Amino acid sequence: MANVLVIGSGAREHAIAATMLKSPQVTNVYCAPGNPGMKKDNIQIVDIDEMDFPNLVEFAKEHLVDLTFVGPEVPLSKGIVDAFIAARLRVFGPDESAARLESDKTFAKGFMARNNIPTAQFKTFTTFDDAEKYAESLSLPLVVKENGLAAGKGVTIVKDSADLAATIQHALDKAGEILIEEFLEGEEFSLMLFVGGDKKVVFPISQDHKKIYEGETGPNTGGMGAYSPVPHITQDVLDVTVQKIVNPTMAGLAKEDLEFAGIIYIGCMLTKQGPKVIEYNLRLGDPETQVLLPQLKSDFYQMTSDLIDHQMPKVEWQEGEFYLGVMVSAPGYPTSPKQHIALPDDLPRNIFYAGVTEEDGKLYSSGGRIFTLYNHASTLECAQAKVYAELSRLDLSGFYYRKDIGFRDL
Repeated sequence: MANVLVIGSGAREHAIAATMLKSPQVTNVYCAPGNPGMKKDNIQIVDIDEMDFPNLVEFAKEHLVDLTFVGPEVPLSKGIVDAFIAARLRVFGPDESAARLESDKTFAKGFMARNNIPTAQFKTFTTFDDAEKYAESLSLPLVVKENGLAAGKGVTIVKDSADLAATIQHALDKAGEILIEEFLEGEEFSLMLFVGGDKKVVFPISQDHKKIYEGETGPNTGGMGAYSPVPHITQDVLDVTVQKIVNPTMAGLAKEDLEFAGIIYIGCMLTKQGPKVIEYNLRLGDPETQVLLPQLKSDFYQMTSDLIDHQMPKVEWQEGEFYLGVMVSAPGYPTSPKQHIALPDDLPRNIFYAGVTEEDGKLYSSGGRIFTLYNHASTLECAQAKVYAELSRLDLSGFYYRKDIGFRDL
């Protein structure tokens, strides 16, 4: 029987660990550092920081871990997979050089250009004068992106020329290098694949809700909720996305010696010219994971293990149901979330926990996003109604959540 180690501490990692535990092959799932909410699902949390590679490797050896699954982007970008491979441990995730497709936006854009993958036109800058001059030559709106990992928050859309100089300066001060891009108009959607060398498993389409307020307004967050599948992203759109984006991406990885076993998350924009890439992530999206993994009917451990061996796994998804999840956050998120709010005692089981701590057996908030409550039904409307009915029965007066997750298809 297998032991699995999941690296990370959020609701995404809770979903990964809980799905691993469903496998008849898996005995123990450890999560480092995890969070105390995970214990409700018999996940064993381990007090080792996700950046402490030597101790994580040592733990995996001592506890005879058969497979390690890395959740978050920061350890991936710093080479955690390289450390596990060097120790001859089985690990799912890109090595440091492939992880640059997420951690280095200039590298990712160059990769797209070299491999004819459709994306927004862009230029990279390290000085204010050059950046401003180029930006002034473009029509508004335009996009200013900080290069590097910004937890989903390093992107600003500039609609007013009066805001341009300050936005460029602020982004340069934070990141040192910025990209200025043409603004893509259309519908965003998330396409996630599990890959192992040249083998790929395409996940159902999901849609994240990035902005803090209803109707997609206000500042960007790490994600306030998601649903899947997405009816208005049709099979035809998916087929074109695989042909024009997924296949050239896979071919490019092989050509540039970047193949790995792990995740490619493609943030897409469905424009009038067809789908284009907004960005690559090299890990599962959060909160999309919380509505994707519950749809998997086949063995998650076997699928991941097969891909590490570059074998094509047998995968089965549910059909005919919609899954919807709402992220409950602390008031003040994303800028200054209020801390240490007691969670209700009567929380249901269909929750993936994120920013929580435990004191005397009681859970308290710690951080911005606290938990995802998810559910499913035969229509998106019913799935949404079920989730909001459950949320309304809880005393969440100390917290904040959006009331319109799924609105684009309702």
